[in-house]
Amino acid sequence: MKLDAKTIYAQSSDIKPRTYLEYRMDMKKKAIVELEVLDWLENKLKELYPGNQIKVYKSGGDKFLWFLREGGISREPDFIAEIDDNKIEFELQYTEKENLKYYDFKVSKVIKRKKKNQAIINNKFFLFIHKPSLKYAILTPEWITENGEYGMVEAWRSYAFRVPKEKFEKLLKPDNTLKSIWERIDAKIFILNFQHTLIDITKDRLSYLLQSVIDENKIVKIIPQNLDSFFKICFILDNINKTPQNANLWLIYLLSYIHNNILLEDIFKIVYCIDFLYSSIEELKENELNQLINKVKELIKKIQSFYQSDGSYRSSLKLSPLDETRYALFSINLLEDLIQDMIYYYSVSELKPIKKIYENIGDVEKTYRFIKEAL
Repeated sequence: MKLDAKTIYAQSSDIKPRTYLEYRMDMKKKAIVELEVLDWLENKLKELYPGNQIKVYKSGGDKFLWFLREGGISREPDFIAEIDDNKIEFELQYTEKENLKYYDFKVSKVIKRKKKNQAIINNKFFLFIHKPSLKYAILTPEWITENGEYGMVEAWRSYAFRVPKEKFEKLLKPDNTLKSIWERIDAKIFILNFQHTLIDITKDRLSYLLQSVIDENKIVKIIPQNLDSFFKICFILDNINKTPQNANLWLIYLLSYIHNNILLEDIFKIVYCIDFLYSSIEELKENELNQLINKVKELIKKIQSFYQSDGSYRSSLKLSPLDETRYALFSINLLEDLIQDMIYYYSVSELKPIKKIYENIGDVEKTYRFIKEAL
């Protein structure tokens, strides 16, 4: 049974007050880095272990969904590497800063504690990438404890093993293939930030409605009459952390707005509402799930049909290509989340798992360049 993600998220005490969608965006940045680095790590291990069977895959509570429904950070390793019959844990860390005095490693990632006893974690490696220099290091928890100083990291508000610069940077090795990896990561994170500004844009457009919300229960009982009113109500409910009394029925009603003539702005509104309602539903019935699967496929194809050779998305002459591209990217982002979630919680076989975030963009680099030039 699929748990109500928004309720679980809202009840988690270690999360800052923000919408479930905003939390997911923050976690998505972490996932973008990990999924882009994964293939690089597998190739690197093949170089280090020639002749061995190598397979690397995501691990942890976010290995498939990219973010934990209950919030927080997974304590499990980021990757598992299978080298022949051996399984090795890999923790990914990276820095975008130069001239660091210390390289910090969380104590919980290095040492396992049981009551009063503690021991260095075995069969585990850290992959550390120094972005500015395009260098990397693979090191063990044992090396970290031997070369690090136990101390407080103010930014983390916790203690860590702090390895001095002069010791750590001796381990770093250059690898020019990291350049293309980080260019793609930067492009995807830029796209993520660009598309997510739709939330702030929409808040500004609907500010008069958000400010005038007085009777929350009254809003929950409203039945929207068209797509625009449907979207406005869902957006308001999402921002006051409320859900309609019959989210399942609302979802099926919403899916009826999907037809051949919809434009990208319509798709954005529909996908936002689908995401809002889906994350509020405890469990979908079989017929509801089947309808949703078919409509998700239809929406993906429709968005892809609007892709242009310059990397933009266009469906209307009335809106700017930049605005339409923002609608398309926002929709792709949420649809990929939805696909993963349905596969994970409902064992859906009709949908193909997403291997890398934004894989449904026609050409990530072209779209990135189009946005940069248009802004």
